Amino acid sequence: MKDDNFLKENNARHLWHPMGAPADAHSTPPKIIKGAEGVKITDIDGHSTVDAVGGLWCVNLGYSNDVVKEAIAKQLYDLPYYSAFAGTSNPPAIEASYAVREFFEADGMTRVFFTSGGSDSVETALRLARQYHRLRGEPTRTKFLSLKKGYHGTHFGGASVNGNNRFRINYEPLLPGCFHLPSPYTYRNPFNETDPAKLAQNIAAAMEDEIAFQDPRTIAAFIMEPIQGAGGVIVPDASFMKLMREICDRHGILLISDEVITGFGRTGDWSGARHWGVQPDMMTTAKGITSGYFPVGACMVGDKVAEVFENDQTGEAGIFHGYTYSAHPVGSAAVVACLAETQRLDLKTNAAARGTQLYEGVKKLAEKYDIIGDVRGGHGLMTGIELVSDASAKTPMDMATMKKVHETTYQAGAMVRLGMHNILMSPPLTISETEVDTILSALDAGFSAA
Repeated sequence: MKDDNFLKENNARHLWHPMGAPADAHSTPPKIIKGAEGVKITDIDGHSTVDAVGGLWCVNLGYSNDVVKEAIAKQLYDLPYYSAFAGTSNPPAIEASYAVREFFEADGMTRVFFTSGGSDSVETALRLARQYHRLRGEPTRTKFLSLKKGYHGTHFGGASVNGNNRFRINYEPLLPGCFHLPSPYTYRNPFNETDPAKLAQNIAAAMEDEIAFQDPRTIAAFIMEPIQGAGGVIVPDASFMKLMREICDRHGILLISDEVITGFGRTGDWSGARHWGVQPDMMTTAKGITSGYFPVGACMVGDKVAEVFENDQTGEAGIFHGYTYSAHPVGSAAVVACLAETQRLDLKTNAAARGTQLYEGVKKLAEKYDIIGDVRGGHGLMTGIELVSDASAKTPMDMATMKKVHETTYQAGAMVRLGMHNILMSPPLTISETEVDTILSALDAGFSAA
């Protein structure tokens, strides 16, 4: 590796970073993270902080799990790559598919299609949903419903069902036939409703109205995150996902649960759908499937969908979709090891306990600082803090102040993520009580600097 002077001199000069403006990276070079251990990251200048972002909602096992690292290293020597397109497979892929199916058996998932990441998984689910209806003799079912504030990746399909216009406007026109319902966001919603149960009923009514308007015979699927992540950690009422499930069943619409963030224990349960007591028709995953150690995703389907494909007599059930790295042997080895470690360490239980600690701690900070307009979380290790410059008017905090809070928090010992005027946190699920206290102390310092 080049020395530190080379790295600093060339930082952001040749690399365009995701989710940011190239010019901003020139004027304010990104932090160079050079090392990590446990749940802490260390930058090029030797400053260590607790990673309250978990990489990007993904490093569930922390940075020091040697079991996964060794599985990856061994597989690189046994078989570094081979295609999993029809006609060939590899041992780790077979084992990984069994492990994933077993992990999500309680969610009703029975088949796995491996991808390279979350966006790929969503794209796969949307395609398979359309194909499912064609195979059943309903080719007019091509439209998709989703929620505002939802995030489903950056491919054209995912961006089209995304509910945040930051990921849409510069790339329009997107996929036609995608329609968005209000988010279960009690702090800001078109109904001015603060009761989460009543808001859930209002959105259900809006969904019924939209389905009637579009004609249910034209809608393929409804996709949702059990808890909206990048949109601000928006936690719905416990009744919400069940209401969506009932409406989908009533109209023959597939329910896709986007578990890219919420899967593998982050909610305090092994899946977000399970957290709310719902079995979806399809699930999309990535991130925690390998703890971010190798880029892998998966789209899973239940028997209702699987049987239509596997029992097809028309000859149209070929899945002519996939990726060079689908069921990659090294990635598959990482999946097997990661799922075993996830269960051995019972990450969901720690996520529930430490998530409650983080949420309650932030609520105490909200009593101290008027700039905290809303605190969301309390369901595993996902916490969102919405900052405002005027609490009574709910005026979003300006970006200059947000960046000041962010930098001060980092210098005080915790890396958090900015999502517009929200602070988002999703620490590794291995985090300790003491390390959560460090995050809270660093946030305290950050807010005091605003």
